[in-house]
Amino acid sequence: MFLEYYNIISPYQSAIPMPSCRNSFFGKIGTALRMVRGPKYNGKYLHALLRRYLGETKLDGTLTNVVIPTFDIAYLQPTIFSSFQLKHSPAKNALLSDIAISTSAAPTFFPAHYFETKDDKGEPRAFNLVDGGLAANNPTLCAMSQVSQDIIVGDGEFFVENPVDYGKFMVVSIGCGLNPKESYSAKDAAKWGILNWIVKDGTAPIVDMFNAASADMVDIHLSVLFGALRSSHRYLRIQYDQLSGSAGSIDDCSKENMDRLVQIGHELLRKNVSRVDLETGRNVEMPGQGTNAEQLARFAKQLSDERRRRKKALQVN
Repeated sequence: MFLEYYNIISPYQSAIPMPSCRNSFFGKIGTALRMVRGPKYNGKYLHALLRRYLGETKLDGTLTNVVIPTFDIAYLQPTIFSSFQLKHSPAKNALLSDIAISTSAAPTFFPAHYFETKDDKGEPRAFNLVDGGLAANNPTLCAMSQVSQDIIVGDGEFFVENPVDYGKFMVVSIGCGLNPKESYSAKDAAKWGILNWIVKDGTAPIVDMFNAASADMVDIHLSVLFGALRSSHRYLRIQYDQLSGSAGSIDDCSKENMDRLVQIGHELLRKNVSRVDLETGRNVEMPGQGTNAEQLARFAKQLSDERRRRKKALQVN
C-alpha cells in the first residue's frame, strides 16, 4: 500500500529544489534557516494531491465512520471531525481535503490551514487548524469517546445497554513507532536553557517529551482499564519501539526509506503481542498471545462474524 500510493505520501519533493544537497552540510544549514523564518515546506504539492484525489468529497461521504483530530489555534482547543457528530454539528461536514490538510499540518513542517464551512443556519464557521497530534497523538480514547457519545444519544448504529461498558469494545491501536535513542537525563537537562529544550543535538526534546507523554498516557490508561474489566484480549496495541536512522524521520520519503518501512511493517506483524510495562514504559511480550498477525486475524474474524450477525438481525426485523 505504501508504494502504491507513493506520490500521495511524498508531499515534500517539490519544496526542495536541490534534493541532491539535502544531506550536505550546506543543505542542512539552508533547511535550518528556512525553518527559523517559516515552515520547512509550503505544502502546495501535498495540498494539490489531496484536492485531486479527494475532490469535493465531504466528511459525510466516507465509506465508514471516521474520527479525525485537529487542533484549532484560534480557540486553543481540539477540533474533532467525526462521522458520529454530523447530525448535531453540520458545520463540521467539511471537505475531506481540508480535514486531511489540517490534521497533517505539523508545526514547523507545514503551514497552519484555514477554511470555512456553513452551519445549519447558513452562517459561516471558521477553522484555524494544525496537526491533530497536538490534540491527540494517540487518538484511541478520542475514538472511544465518540462511539460512547453515539451510544448515549441513541440514534446511531450501536445497541449497547451501558455506553461505558468498555468490556464490549474491541480496540486495535497502531502506533507510528518510537526511537529508543531519543532519551534524556536529568543531569543534562538541569543545565539546559530554552534553546536546548527546543533543539538539542538534532532532536527537539520538549516536543519529543510531549508527544511520548500524550501517546503513552492513553496506552497506559487503556491497558489498565481493559485489564480491570478482564478484557485485555479486546485491546491490541501494536507499536514498533526500535526505529532508527531515516526510518524515524518525519519527512524522508525516499523509495529506500519507504521500502524500509514496509519491511518494518512485516517484521512487526511477525512479532509477538506486547503490552506496555507501567514502570519502564517499554513494550513487554505477552506469553501465549501469539503474534500481532494472528491477533489481527482473530479480531478480523470476530468483527466479520458480528457484522454478519447484525445484518441477519436486521433482515429478521
